[in-house]
Amino acid sequence: MLPVEGVAPSALVDTFNEGRPGHRHEAIDILARRGSRVYAVDDGKLVKLFTSVPGGLTLYQFDPDGNLAYYYAHLDRYADGLKEGMPLRRGDLIGYVGSTGNAAVEAPHLHFAVFRLGPQRQWWKGQPINPYPALLRARPAG
Repeated sequence: MLPVEGVAPSALVDTFNEGRPGHRHEAIDILARRGSRVYAVDDGKLVKLFTSVPGGLTLYQFDPDGNLAYYYAHLDRYADGLKEGMPLRRGDLIGYVGSTGNAAVEAPHLHFAVFRLGPQRQWWKGQPINPYPALLRARPAG
């Protein structure tokens, strides 16, 4: 499922391999109106709510088997009632599109990344996977 309401797969742009200052992007940016709803793309567990300088307001979710992490960044705010450790179901409301962190204020978007977790299951670390091909086949949110 696409993580942002009102965005069709045809509107996505593959930014995974684009350069960013000092690194490769390794995610896709899903442009949307500020305040658009952001949904969990899979079942799993909310493992971390975190605020960082580059990502702003972020959320990390593991898939049910703990093999994949989904990273949602630049959120304007979280959905009410979220708590670390809680289960998530595909389609659960988790937050709202924003431009927190290093995102340009005039370009609200969801920075969405997927990575394969290592044996230690560290929420901040893993092998990046380009989500673009899977999201092209996903059903729109909402």
